[in-house]
Amino acid sequence: MAVNIEDIKKLRALTGAGLSDCKNALAEANGDLDAAVELVRKRGQAIAAKRSDREAAEGCVLVKVDGNYGAILALKCETDFVAKNADFVALAKDILDAAVVARCKNVEEVKALPLGGRTVAERITDQSGVTGEKMELDAYLVVEGEGLAAYNHANNNSLCTLVALSSKVADETVGKNVAMQVASAAPVAIDESGVPQSVKDNEFNVAVEKTRLEQVQKAVEAALKKAGFNLYIAESEEHLNEGIMKGSITEAQAQEIRELKEKTAAEKEANLNEQMIQNIAKGRLGKFFKEVCLLEQEYIWDKTKTIAQFLGEVEKGLTVTAFQRYTLSAE
Repeated sequence: MAVNIEDIKKLRALTGAGLSDCKNALAEANGDLDAAVELVRKRGQAIAAKRSDREAAEGCVLVKVDGNYGAILALKCETDFVAKNADFVALAKDILDAAVVARCKNVEEVKALPLGGRTVAERITDQSGVTGEKMELDAYLVVEGEGLAAYNHANNNSLCTLVALSSKVADETVGKNVAMQVASAAPVAIDESGVPQSVKDNEFNVAVEKTRLEQVQKAVEAALKKAGFNLYIAESEEHLNEGIMKGSITEAQAQEIRELKEKTAAEKEANLNEQMIQNIAKGRLGKFFKEVCLLEQEYIWDKTKTIAQFLGEVEKGLTVTAFQRYTLSAE
């Protein structure tokens, strides 16, 4: 049957589907608008089910602050083409706006919100039918407190951060600069106390093992030098074989190198200074904290000071009370 253009426009407004999809749905439903809406939605459900095992690696990340409440939302899809689509971005914005008004705390609360006569979860499924791609609400991160600041990196909706300061300061660039710091330096905690003990223990154990290996390696290299062997040739079996092929060393010299390396390593391992190793490992753990703890990181705009020092200069006692960061990029 012939389909009325006005009905096509109405169906498009209700579902967000493309013109041809709306036309086909209306034709199949014999002009029944309600039935056509249901057909479009069922198509979305079918596509969502069919593509459930696909990876949604692209998407739209948005951030919003309303008073002392701020949130980051990530709506994901399969391709950059859809991620940049105006309708997809508008849906992400509508969801974030509704979630902020409702003061949602997590993804499940956001999915259950009413939006345009449907739940958010249903609207996402409907949009999947429009684009033909898997879509999912991947994250909803909340920060509450004084002095909230938000940052959308390069305004390209792929990396957003939120920061709460201990008090609101007159200069809004202070919070924004810290939010940009979070985007750039990707801290894992505000300070050392916020780093999980399991992470601390793992980093310390790695530092201890690395220090042990370095001490043994230094002893081996010193022994090889003293014996007059080339360190490059002695580095590995591959280099030893290369040296033999080129005539730089003989088979007997290669064996002598192997035995010297093994003997020196064993002797050094048996006589390592454990206190020295512990001290070096503690120093490395301290360096790790400076890299991953926001307040201890070098301030990106002035590397002569830390974030804690920068905030202290702005206002005595000023600090960061919370932050969130979300990026689509693998790091």
